[in-house]
Amino acid sequence: MADNDLLNRVKHALRRPDMPEGMAQELADLIDAALADLKQAGVSNMDTTDPLIRRAVITYCRANFWPGDDYAQLKASYDEQKAQLRMTTNYTDWPDA
Repeated sequence: MADNDLLNRVKHALRRPDMPEGMAQELADLIDAALADLKQAGVSNMDTTDPLIRRAVITYCRANFWPGDDYAQLKASYDEQKAQLRMTTNYTDWPDA
């Protein structure tokens, strides 16, 4: 389950720091989905205090929480962030070459 600090950061990024509990639960589910997606892609560092992990999660949530006209741009941004994370040894368990 999404930790409170990350949930609050995402709420602020969405410009909705005071959202109702039901919406906050949906947002927490999106945070969990973002972290699961990163893990499935091979990112093993799930330190939610890491700024690159936080930024990827925020971008994922911005793209998927009430998607708007900028969905494609945000999705592409998230996909690029995910690709960068999975190619960096500090974020994966891949053996060093």
